[in-house]
Amino acid sequence: MEKLTNKEEAIMHILWKLEKAFVKEVQAELTDENLHYNTVSTIIRNLEEKGYVAHKAFGKTHQYYPAVSKEIYRKQFMNTATKKFFDNSYKSMVSFFAKEEKISAEELREILAIIEKKEK
Repeated sequence: MEKLTNKEEAIMHILWKLEKAFVKEVQAELTDENLHYNTVSTIIRNLEEKGYVAHKAFGKTHQYYPAVSKEIYRKQFMNTATKKFFDNSYKSMVSFFAKEEKISAEELREILAIIEKKEK
């Protein structure tokens, strides 16, 4: 799975949210950026070339939809990030978030409960 740029990822989040959309609908959802219609269209076509997006044709216009689910992308993203930044150690990753105070002791107990439940 090819890595996405920040703009591509932002558009994927919109398509995951909307489930299917025309370029104008995607453009309208881009709140923090004022991207031209042609730019959004080009990014979506790039996503299609990478295999993340597919389309249904309606005459000369296309309605786009995700070809890769958010869950599959999340899994790939997390596996890559864990490998790159935490030497493939989920323990190191969780420790990092604990040290940065991004995860609470209560949340860690909930995670531990999930792990223990799976082991049974």
